[in-house]
Amino acid sequence: MKKLAIILAATTMLSGPVLAQSVGEKTGVNSTLGIAPKTQDFVTEAANSDMLEIAAAKIAQQKGNAEEKKFAEQMITDHTRTSADIKQLIASGAVKADLPTALNSSSQSKLDKLTQAKPEEFSATYSPMQVSVHEDAVSLFERYAKGGDNAKLKDWAGKTLPALQHHLKMAQDLENKRRGATVGSAPSRETPAPYGAK
Repeated sequence: MKKLAIILAATTMLSGPVLAQSVGEKTGVNSTLGIAPKTQDFVTEAANSDMLEIAAAKIAQQKGNAEEKKFAEQMITDHTRTSADIKQLIASGAVKADLPTALNSSSQSKLDKLTQAKPEEFSATYSPMQVSVHEDAVSLFERYAKGGDNAKLKDWAGKTLPALQHHLKMAQDLENKRRGATVGSAPSRETPAPYGAK
């Protein structure tokens, strides 16, 4: 019995860091804990998000429907601007961080799915992905704006947050419209149907 207790204690101690690491790799640093990321982690995640959004939008401009193309145009404009802002903050010396030069593996995988999607399957891949990545971006910017360790970057994150929240709302509208068109009158992703509703 004593051996079993020791094994369970060791397993619990070892699984904690592994779980935290897998959560961080999947959704960004400490996203489920509500802890602000360090400056380098924030810059890496934000720049990666911008690169993914711009690349995904370029694919949407080729494969998407009219609404997706309009959304994609907005994503290219806004995420090009935020990319330039981060580069300027680093170039000025206000932020000490390195910019990533390529997408991380998770973002590259999302982009690959969009690239491989046939035009008739594109919407089912693109709009849910946009909801997910913008939920992550809003969380990232909220956490840094509240508790970031660089005053100028923290201020910029707070000023950029409303645009990302607007992007999330646009993505949710796109997804709700797509689901409504494919399923009939699907309940909105934002407001679930009341309990017991048919």
